[in-house]
Amino acid sequence: MNLSWLTIQMAIKQLLSNKLRSFLTMLGIIIGIASVISIASLGAGAESLITNALQNLGTDTLTILPGNSNENGPPAQALGIFVETLTLDDAEAVRELPFVRSLTPFVNGTGEMIFLTRSGEVNFSGVDENFLEVESQTMASGRFFSQQEARTARNVVVLGSDVKNDFFPLSDPVGQSLKIRGERFTVIGVLDRKGSTLFENLDNRVYVPLVVAQNKLTGKRFLDQIRIRLFSEDQVDEAKNSVRQLLRIRHDIEDPDAEDFSVRSVTNALSVFTGVTGSLRVFLLIIAAISLVVGGIGVVNIMLMSVKERTREIGLKKALGATPRMVRDQFLIETMVLTTLGGVLGILCGILFALLVFIIMRALNFNWSFVINFISISAATLLSVLIGLLFGVYPALKAARLNPIDALRYE
Repeated sequence: MNLSWLTIQMAIKQLLSNKLRSFLTMLGIIIGIASVISIASLGAGAESLITNALQNLGTDTLTILPGNSNENGPPAQALGIFVETLTLDDAEAVRELPFVRSLTPFVNGTGEMIFLTRSGEVNFSGVDENFLEVESQTMASGRFFSQQEARTARNVVVLGSDVKNDFFPLSDPVGQSLKIRGERFTVIGVLDRKGSTLFENLDNRVYVPLVVAQNKLTGKRFLDQIRIRLFSEDQVDEAKNSVRQLLRIRHDIEDPDAEDFSVRSVTNALSVFTGVTGSLRVFLLIIAAISLVVGGIGVVNIMLMSVKERTREIGLKKALGATPRMVRDQFLIETMVLTTLGGVLGILCGILFALLVFIIMRALNFNWSFVINFISISAATLLSVLIGLLFGVYPALKAARLNPIDALRYE
């Protein structure tokens, strides 16, 4: 035990005698290990972002979009194509299906909102009185509009939390009057913060009655989407098939491939996204592993150079009674100390980088989780030790096999 500790002390002393070279040797290991830790953490964070965003929409919900697209492809609207195939009558027909707990149609648009001297472009959605239940939203203050206000096209508006903070930073907006696209509205409520989905900030939006959005703000006779909340998540597949069958009948479509609408579920999107992030994480980890191998090759080169520089020292130690095993162990331990220290620094760098990304994403209002997997830390530590062991064997054996007489004569 004392001999082993003495060997470790000698190895550390030798590494400290040439700090710059030792650091540059460790750099490849540091970068490789930091990559492993940060990729594992960022992959888990990205997965949590996607999962939280999709679950935020509800795993017991369906979305009906105009235009045909497959489950994995982008909807027509994402490509800037406006398809006029969904109507309010379609929404009312779907509402009658037995598994539909609640439903709200959407008509979306953008326009200038003005309150006193403040003005800015806002996103608005025309919805009905069921919006809160469908989207699992709650009110921060005031109330949502009633069925009567929705049906009689009252000019009332409910603000998202970010819109409230932008236009009413120090005051209560409920009861205030403002204009959207030149139409005067009365603020009746403010929604609680919902956060961002993958594609938009749900808090940077205002909500008006559907009829108002259609007749006074957009002139649209069609719907941009229909959102459905089911009684149970277990009904998702059955509900999708029933909705598709109903809308094919209503739109006189016999061929399923000719559907002029698409029905999407959060559960399917969740499985697709998690599969993509999992594959991407494995790919990036492979790249990080390659960088570790490159770092290991650098360690071999430096240790071989160290053996050459210390040839006379090795000859002297052997002449004084050091066995080949003792010489081998010394160089092997030096390599393992070097790579283990690089691994520890790499772990710290990886954690700090992941923490920095977490702080930035949170500052940008993304629901990002800071995840440090202790399995990845353990694996990274083991990898750094194994790299020292594997890549240190050849230089250590070369040092151990030196002939002491030839070594002492070396210039």
